[in-house]
Amino acid sequence: MSKSRTETWLAVVVLGTVVVLGLAVTLAVFFGAKWKDNADRGGQQGAEPFRIAGNFYYVGTEAVSIFLITGPEGHVVLDDGRPGIAPMIMSSIEKLGFDIKDVKALLSSDPGIDNAGGLAALQQASGAELWASDASAGVIASGGDNPDFALPLRAAVWTGIAGYPPARVDHRFKDGETIRVGPIALTAHMTGGSSRGCTSWSFPVRAGGRMLNVVSACSLIRVIGMRYPEQGADLERSFRVLRSLPADIWVTSSSRSWGRYRKFVASQTAKNPVDAFIDPQGYRAYIDTYEAEFRQGVVP
Repeated sequence: MSKSRTETWLAVVVLGTVVVLGLAVTLAVFFGAKWKDNADRGGQQGAEPFRIAGNFYYVGTEAVSIFLITGPEGHVVLDDGRPGIAPMIMSSIEKLGFDIKDVKALLSSDPGIDNAGGLAALQQASGAELWASDASAGVIASGGDNPDFALPLRAAVWTGIAGYPPARVDHRFKDGETIRVGPIALTAHMTGGSSRGCTSWSFPVRAGGRMLNVVSACSLIRVIGMRYPEQGADLERSFRVLRSLPADIWVTSSSRSWGRYRKFVASQTAKNPVDAFIDPQGYRAYIDTYEAEFRQGVVP
């Protein structure tokens, strides 16, 4: 083979290699971005926002519950989802006719990525102050580094696989403290077990001529890979605390657990839409179910 033909062949090989490598890098970036976007959303899809009762609205996804409580002196957002869910929440708030800039308080129930992952984005968009329990504040401020996680899970947070953007915690609340934004008043109840800082919230909502008691119950499910010495005692206390709270309307972070879609559909044809969400029996059944699993030693 002549020198010129050899050089031409080598040039073709080099060019082909560059093209293949370029294509590989392009595909890696493309699918990496897709993977990151899906991970940030946790596979979640948006859901139609709606009024539950009075000034209490649903602005979460099809599976993760996030709530908006509106008032004349500013609004409150209760919880959040993964980092990629924050734009969905803001879109839902806007669709309901409210402005994210009017949100004055962000309330945290749990510091896990499914509940706190997008708090930093909401905080930046709204300028709202973030409230978290003493036990949750450090986890949220660190971007999800929970010392109660098993080492492999903590390592996943440290490497950026399972963490989330850290948010600035402006206020730390204690058990029984009431957070107020104008006439809006939500009381924090420490109901640990899913995490040390797991917090349930109770607040009144006026719907027409009725004053209804709402409870947003923190999860009673023990998270895989999280254990701490007081966990069992915390759950025992949480069952007692939740049973003591009067609940006409109840919700929790898993929209399926409290029947978000079923109740929303029923409200569309109900004579009084609020009636579809009044469910004290379902609230007691929710507590009974997880207490029974706890007594039976069922652990994820």
